[in-house]
Amino acid sequence: MKVHHHYIGFDVHKKSISYCVKLADGTIVEEDKLPARAPILQAWAARRIVPWSGAMESTLFSAWIYDILKPYATELQMGHPEMMKAIAASKKKSDKLDARKIADLLRCNLLPTCYVAPPEIRELRRMLRYRNLVVRQSTQMKNRMSGLLMEVGAEYNKGRLHGEKYFWELLDRLDSVPESVKGLLQVSRGALEMFEATQRQLLDGLKRHPLLAERVERLRSIRGVGEVTALTWALEVADPQRFHSIAQAVSYCGLTSALDSSADKQKRGPLSKKRNPHLQTILIEAAKLAPRWNPQLAAVYEREVGAGNRNRATLEVARKLVSYLLAVDKSGKPFQAAPTAVAREVTPAA
Repeated sequence: MKVHHHYIGFDVHKKSISYCVKLADGTIVEEDKLPARAPILQAWAARRIVPWSGAMESTLFSAWIYDILKPYATELQMGHPEMMKAIAASKKKSDKLDARKIADLLRCNLLPTCYVAPPEIRELRRMLRYRNLVVRQSTQMKNRMSGLLMEVGAEYNKGRLHGEKYFWELLDRLDSVPESVKGLLQVSRGALEMFEATQRQLLDGLKRHPLLAERVERLRSIRGVGEVTALTWALEVADPQRFHSIAQAVSYCGLTSALDSSADKQKRGPLSKKRNPHLQTILIEAAKLAPRWNPQLAAVYEREVGAGNRNRATLEVARKLVSYLLAVDKSGKPFQAAPTAVAREVTPAA
């Protein structure tokens, strides 16, 4: 007796998972809804006898579901949310119908898939993103402390305000400042110290991780690339081999303009919103500082500034950084600039 292969579409939500099981010809074998709980989902997958392939849309809730189901599936795919517009555009929409459509996309080999990083990389990535969140909150707290002092007309040294010794000396000298402001400043100082300790702890843990240490060291061989930039690249990209070209990597990092092409006419818009925002932010920040230490990047920057566009200069430096990072990551070797290339690029900046 021939055993049919099943194609299962999952419509995942916070509290429930709707699924639809279909044969290759589109016949519905089974459809139901499960509570979004790990033991129930694992037991359901373990009971399945017929080999099956599955698919789901990438959402905030998809990763842990994917990890539980993957060992039981012949193949499990994650659908790209931006490209699965057919579901949202339907006139009739329900969890059951969405699961059916995902199953159809899977069995017809039309599912727009996206890359799923290994669980360990996702865990480290979560730590790094949390560290970056803490850094942003720390900056907001520093600005708020300055704002409190300006509101009451207090004189202070902005450059020294966040030094521990100066802060407590300043607090003792603020005689005419309301006690409520002093209290808020002390609370803010405590929160700031907590933020800084947390971000140092997270960063130190990431740097020492055996999965990252050697890779980050190679990426830092590029002059102007610091540990945070290298860590962000390694964890957000995960597998550099998935990029077949520099242009593809640059697009993923959000450093290309949106393109509208029709009837032999092309129109470029602002930077595309379809990107990895974490990489985009860190690369733009790195591009503003890297030319100070990297002659090749300095040449790129000066060439664009000479054309009268500083924003474009920063963008071009960020794109060049992506090409360097991708080359080092793919080759597994430290960065080495070709002498002829150095001479050619440094000359315009002289």
